[in-house]
Amino acid sequence: MAGTRPFGVTLVAIIAWINGAWDILVGIFSILPGGTSIWVGPFLIVFGIVTILVSLGLFGGRNWARVLTAILFVLNLLGAVALLFQGQIWQGIGGAILPVIGLALLFSERANAFFRS
Repeated sequence: MAGTRPFGVTLVAIIAWINGAWDILVGIFSILPGGTSIWVGPFLIVFGIVTILVSLGLFGGRNWARVLTAILFVLNLLGAVALLFQGQIWQGIGGAILPVIGLALLFSERANAFFRS
């Protein structure tokens, strides 16, 4: 199945991996002295690690990875919306870009056909 993986699915896996790495970095900076939150940081680090691990399942065409990636992307979007409501406009917009692109590619026609096979 891996040989027939659409480019969009590969791109989503890469986007998910990047998004997970970003969450880890933000989590690390959150818990450093002067960071925004000692409580949010560890959550973001774990969230980022889970996102990276799930993204690896996308490369193998695992439907469970697709479902979990979609859930993780939606959670990322909710976090981005929360940033917007906190007045952190650019962080909110920046945090929403990759999940929106990822969701669009994850449920494209070619991706749907790939995960059905």
